[in-house]
Amino acid sequence: MTIPDLGALLRSPEQPPPAPVPAETAAPAVPAAPATVAVPEVPAVPGVPAAETVPTAPAMPGAPATPTAPAVPATPTTGDAAGLPAATPPGGFSPEAARKDVPILHRTVNGHPLVWLDNGATTQKPRQVIEAVSAYYSAANSNIHRGAHTMAREATELYEAGRAAVAQLLGAPSPDTIMFVRGTTEAINLVAQSWGRRHLGPGDEILVPVLEHHSNIVPWQLLADETRARVVPVPLTPDGAIDQDAYADLLSARTQLVVVSQASNVLGTVPPVREMAALAHRYDAKVLVDGAQAVAHMPVDVQDLGADFYAFSGHKLFAPTGIGALFATPEAMAAMRPWQGGGNMIDSVSFERTTFAPMPHMMEAGTGHISGVVGLLAAIDWLRGFDKEAVAAYERALMSYAQTALATVPGVEVIGSAAERIAVLTFTMAGHDPASVANWLDKDGIAVRAGHHCAQPALAHYGLESAARASLALYNTSGEVDQLVASLRRLEQAGPGAGAAEG
Repeated sequence: MTIPDLGALLRSPEQPPPAPVPAETAAPAVPAAPATVAVPEVPAVPGVPAAETVPTAPAMPGAPATPTAPAVPATPTTGDAAGLPAATPPGGFSPEAARKDVPILHRTVNGHPLVWLDNGATTQKPRQVIEAVSAYYSAANSNIHRGAHTMAREATELYEAGRAAVAQLLGAPSPDTIMFVRGTTEAINLVAQSWGRRHLGPGDEILVPVLEHHSNIVPWQLLADETRARVVPVPLTPDGAIDQDAYADLLSARTQLVVVSQASNVLGTVPPVREMAALAHRYDAKVLVDGAQAVAHMPVDVQDLGADFYAFSGHKLFAPTGIGALFATPEAMAAMRPWQGGGNMIDSVSFERTTFAPMPHMMEAGTGHISGVVGLLAAIDWLRGFDKEAVAAYERALMSYAQTALATVPGVEVIGSAAERIAVLTFTMAGHDPASVANWLDKDGIAVRAGHHCAQPALAHYGLESAARASLALYNTSGEVDQLVASLRRLEQAGPGAGAAEG
């Protein structure tokens, strides 16, 4: 399906077509990635950055340019430190190609240029997304599916184009396998209520790895209480990976469902989902994959993974909050019942008998988050402008650089060291509680998260109740990592108690 031109479709009827403008400023069209992008050379030893090599983001009108990173005291290392490539090949990727599109990255916080390292909680939005949502409300706001007028048709076309774009993003066989939801949490609860209540009974088991987010634990506990099924935790290895031997031993004829995150929000662990799903299917168990942390960091193919269900949230994919999607195989869909009743999900209603719309519409009661779908469509379009493999390679290199750089800060310990992981660095700092660390960094304009990260069992695996977390995205740079390290070094030198919030 061809995705419509958002600029043309969202234009007001009275408004003449705009004159051609440079691709750099056109909105909400998606700019193509540069054929060749040079990435500034990264110093071989993290913590000893040369000022002239630190990437500088182009400034937006009226906004300050991102300054060079402060120098970090040198720390001897053995061997070559992990660094980023000096240049990307044709069709490659540079973070500056993404940064120029994201307005909020050019603001200041507490007098410092913003360093956004809280991408695991939410990602920042490119102007293409912001402008697409604004254009929708300005020129094409209408309800969908049921209207007979022009704007209803346009809104419906955008909504269904969003569904097709999600199907393509996930490698789904058809747009009809995609249901729109508020986010990953709602998607998991939808599966629990619409599929789980029909298929789980006394003695049945749901296997849940210890690394899971609370939204992939609590719904299953609630369902188990109702159906008298059992939630069975799958333990972790010391490095934060799922213990595959224990997983294989726990699978049995009682296993009806296996749930697993494709990437952990607190440890960064990327489990072998394909292999885990194949093993679960030998026992006729269904597999639900939480893709909230994965879709922005790696190519996804739900068919290759063997997922029966796959959920993600748009706001972690550079799209608006309050929109997400759930994939389900046709077989799984056939076994689901409505979980909410109302308009849009029905075929006919009488007091004698109600019949339902076909899937996926049967799961979308009421008016959906139409503008959210428009924003999600624009975000996916934006990401298509970059080479997926090049982005993933850049993030892996940036994560390796950050790991090496953080290792030079006395007292900092990063938890989780699984071989396969995304760019999530959860850490503790001796003599400082995580909230104080985050507060100190915030004074330098650096945004990280502190707390239990809605993953208390995963932290408990390391004997922790809370930790700080820096999570990276495609628009982050080595210079920002250097600023994080420099600020942490100043905190270490300030001594215990520094950074505590006042009042």
